[in-house]
Amino acid sequence: MQINGLSLDRPAHEDIDAVHAIYSDPRVWTHLPSGCHQERTTTATMVEYWMAGWERDGLSVWILRDSDGVVIGNAGCMIRARTFWNLGYRLAWGTHGRGYASAVSQAAVQAATQHRPDLPVVAYMLEHNPASARVAEKAGLRRQYRGPDAGNPDPQAVRLVYADRELTPEVLQAVLK
Repeated sequence: MQINGLSLDRPAHEDIDAVHAIYSDPRVWTHLPSGCHQERTTTATMVEYWMAGWERDGLSVWILRDSDGVVIGNAGCMIRARTFWNLGYRLAWGTHGRGYASAVSQAAVQAATQHRPDLPVVAYMLEHNPASARVAEKAGLRRQYRGPDAGNPDPQAVRLVYADRELTPEVLQAVLK
């Protein structure tokens, strides 16, 4: 699949090093420094989880490649807790601000709702990350929750949850875990 000059590909083991270069860059973690990957094994486990999602659910996170085939990030929707699609993305530092996250997130929401329309599409982020909230809104999601971010090293952190529909208390509870 192609969007805005990017190729959207299923992840493969060969992508782990390129994805790790992005996930280990502290510049892409300014909103959550504790999320920065210190070990390649952390990234490998995550990429393998995405690959398993493709096998299990028929849709998961895409690897994003520029016109030269260089991995510039990932984006997509994965089923979480068997109750919702989780929209997520991470892009290499030098690609921020080009509209890639918005374009690919819109495609991901569309793919998820076509694939399993019974599941809500959810994106969650920290309140001090307004760029992610704008991407969620451009993808058609609306804020459903604002509250404490349980388990965050910063006790003052506020979690926002966006979704394509009103969430049941059970689904919201699964999102907040």
